[in-house]
Amino acid sequence: MKYRNLGRTGIQVSPYCLGAMMFGAMGNPDHDDSIRIIHKALDAGINFVDTADVYSAGESEVLVGKALKGGRRDNVVLASKLHYPMGDDPNHRGNSRRWITTAVENSLRRLQTDHLDLYQVHRPDPSVDLEETLSALSDLIHSGKVRAIGASSFPASDIVEAQWVADRRGLERFRTEQPPYSIINRSIEREVLPVCQRYGMGALVWSPLGQGLLTGRYRKGQEFDSHRSGYTPQHFSDERKLDVVEQLVPLAEQAGLPMTHLAMAFAIAHQGVTSAIIGPRTMAQLDDLLAGADVTLTDDILDRIDEIAPPGTDAGPNDVAYVPPAISSVGLRRRPVPERSAA
Repeated sequence: MKYRNLGRTGIQVSPYCLGAMMFGAMGNPDHDDSIRIIHKALDAGINFVDTADVYSAGESEVLVGKALKGGRRDNVVLASKLHYPMGDDPNHRGNSRRWITTAVENSLRRLQTDHLDLYQVHRPDPSVDLEETLSALSDLIHSGKVRAIGASSFPASDIVEAQWVADRRGLERFRTEQPPYSIINRSIEREVLPVCQRYGMGALVWSPLGQGLLTGRYRKGQEFDSHRSGYTPQHFSDERKLDVVEQLVPLAEQAGLPMTHLAMAFAIAHQGVTSAIIGPRTMAQLDDLLAGADVTLTDDILDRIDEIAPPGTDAGPNDVAYVPPAISSVGLRRRPVPERSAA
């Protein structure tokens, strides 16, 4: 496996990053089987593992910690994330200094390690000044508990603001961004990836299989088990996305590739992408993805993909992408109606 620079950190990582979201109650509850999957990925040359405190309420981190015991930790670039609620306490969430300093200790304990190679803010938190978040993360780097820091699903404007805040205040800056990216969701090509390249940031893209649509298992005219997949029925019945899938299936067949290999090879072909996160739940899924690790798409195939799914566009809404408050909050989109005085 050919390794790539993680931005300008000097860290070398594999083009496939093993995502651990499916290890634990959210996906595969069998600890022994999950650990075997992790070990097989490492044995195949993947040296990058990404998890988060929120995955199965910490169980994913526990599983990864077990899998890396016995000398494997030193050869792995280990990443985790914080932001989402970890319980009912209103302060056990978000990007505040108070929570960051607590959350990192919890993650280190579950992962059975004394440091994280990459610690990421899972989502933006408009209620917290970026300076507070970066200051707390900088202290973690200076204390040796974290080697590098990153963000996930930040809009391009927030990425730029974070770089400016770090520069003005003399703080450590985000070295990576983790955005969603696939053939059916290419909008990050417009601004996010160019901004990452401009600032020398690594990009770890998630959902390269389009939340499962790019496996080829979901086709027009079929009924979908949305409960099993974890996504809404609308996700699997979106005609725009399914139209893209129907055109990609014969393209993959002509290229002699499974759909999964086509989708993964596309995700790591962009110059701005460092690694694509794979999230196998079973050994069979991992075997399939590993079999396509060395696939490189020709310009003719990439040109055809561009015709089917134009660069910089989304075939349909990304069901799990970050939605900023300016969109999600009605109160931020409408002027208040003035009260009329009584006659």
